[in-house]
Amino acid sequence: MSDTKPIIPPSRNESEEDIESLRKGSKKNVSYRSNGDLIPNAGKVELDPSQPFGMGIINDIKRTIGTHWKEEMTIFNQKTIAVSLLMFITVIAPTLTFGAIYGTSTGFSIGAVETILATAWTGCFFALFSGMPMAIMGSTGPSLIMTTVIYEMSKTIDVPFLTFHAWISVWTFVYTTVTALFDLTRYVKLATKFTDDIFALLIVSIFILNAFGSPFGPGGLLRYLDPDNKSHSDFQLEYGDEYIYLKSAILSILIGLACTATIFALRALKASPFLCNQTVRNSCSDFSVTVAVIIWSVLKNVCFPTVKVEELNVPDSFEPTYTCCNAECTAYFPDECLDVTAPAGKRAWFADMMDLNGKPEVIGIAAGPALLAFILFYLDNGITWHLIYSPRNGLQHGDAYNWDLFLNGFCNLINGLLGLPWLVATTVPCIVHIDNLTEKDKNGNIISVQENRLTYLFSHLLVGLSLLFLPAMKLVPMPVLLGVFLFMGLSSIGRIDFWNRFLLFFQQPSRYAKTPFNKYMKLRRVHLYTVLQCIFFAGVFMVQNTKSIAIAFPFMTLACIPGRLYLLPKIFEGWELLLLDGEEEEIKRFIEEKESVTITVHSGHDNNDDEESDE
Repeated sequence: MSDTKPIIPPSRNESEEDIESLRKGSKKNVSYRSNGDLIPNAGKVELDPSQPFGMGIINDIKRTIGTHWKEEMTIFNQKTIAVSLLMFITVIAPTLTFGAIYGTSTGFSIGAVETILATAWTGCFFALFSGMPMAIMGSTGPSLIMTTVIYEMSKTIDVPFLTFHAWISVWTFVYTTVTALFDLTRYVKLATKFTDDIFALLIVSIFILNAFGSPFGPGGLLRYLDPDNKSHSDFQLEYGDEYIYLKSAILSILIGLACTATIFALRALKASPFLCNQTVRNSCSDFSVTVAVIIWSVLKNVCFPTVKVEELNVPDSFEPTYTCCNAECTAYFPDECLDVTAPAGKRAWFADMMDLNGKPEVIGIAAGPALLAFILFYLDNGITWHLIYSPRNGLQHGDAYNWDLFLNGFCNLINGLLGLPWLVATTVPCIVHIDNLTEKDKNGNIISVQENRLTYLFSHLLVGLSLLFLPAMKLVPMPVLLGVFLFMGLSSIGRIDFWNRFLLFFQQPSRYAKTPFNKYMKLRRVHLYTVLQCIFFAGVFMVQNTKSIAIAFPFMTLACIPGRLYLLPKIFEGWELLLLDGEEEEIKRFIEEKESVTITVHSGHDNNDDEESDE
């Protein structure tokens, strides 16, 4: 009985007679194509050619808003409404959290009101004019750290913080404009999935840790078990012995986890046989976050009105946070003027650019920290855009790195002049945004993505309108929003290949998911790649969570790019890197080439014949 043997056909230099001799069972020696020969320059990352001065911006505009703006502004359906409400909840919670931290970090020069206003107007502006409306702008940890450093610098050189912050914003706008005009954003495209996954897992891990209770910060559900938690201290001062912190802690943890579970349960209905029809199931899935937040906020306030839990730290009115001790507004009331019985008013909305305390050289000095701020804008925006607008996410309307970096510099210039915080692209809200606008089949393959600007616009209009209803927002318990944070992290982590490969260490090899790298590569090579990625991730994670060096976080992220470009090719072959972090089209091409050179023949040799195999 004849064998059926897989044979790799000859290379391009071999004749048709050689192939025919293989089919007839001849023992003629044949040279076979290796995996490394299937795709020329496999695994190499090439830099796009530079565009002439200013043409990068012009081409970005033509490719995106010039072609798709009307289409993106007229897609209005149930999903548009549902995702808009979801993104409002997704954005408002971290906005208020960052606002509170900005207040303590900048002597209340920037606070919750300023952070809400910056988020609202910048989001609406980007929704209307940006080239990549799927990417959400917001406050991030690195921008907060940078602002804190600038605040300390302003005290060192003895100039008003808001004036110094405004001049730095002017310089960063100059840097971003020059970068966009000379098409320098193309360098960030050297990042591959290797860097994207490290950055994405870092941000997702921050959401999950902060929801549960991070060892590097004070917040999180499990932190309510600590009797010294700030929320307990505030309630004990107000209610005295009537307040029992364990009641508050247990209820907070329960409603937080219940909110997360409710969201997942409602989303699971979409693929279930329950309820009357698919329209109802789709509605439950689309509005899952909104419904869960309403359910658990109402249950807490109706069923447990006497048990106090932490509320959102919302200001009482729409006005600048900084309250002045005197008419010159040189001191903060009441902390810096205990002898003053009443405030003199609020700080002006616009920073006084000429209030330099007799030091005009500060205008030039500001160019130095502005360079660091620019690098932060460049990397935070660029890597997030590269992650979101990767071909693997199925987006069809093109990217606009130069145009959007220019817009980001412009918006942060306005924010600096108004004494508002800087905003950059935020990774997890971006992932949540695109994930909820994507239709997938039962195997998780992308069918289509509803690329539109309305979800971005409506959600940030709601953020702006929240300034008119600030007291009402206190009805939403903070633990419920922590439950939303936890959902955002857990629902995003499964999209990250780095995390899925890390889980392979704990799985039975015969049960591994079927992926191209598991099929064609040796498992120890896959694990080696994951270990190296873990080392880079650990470095970025530790720098980001060490306050004394946290400002170097963008540089650590940047170091991942040369690590992939120059270190990994010395360890892995090009085709291996292609399978591990290449784009889907390249991987499909490799698989097609691999299958096209594999011929199944019926050999006339016995089982003792030598078998040829590929690498």
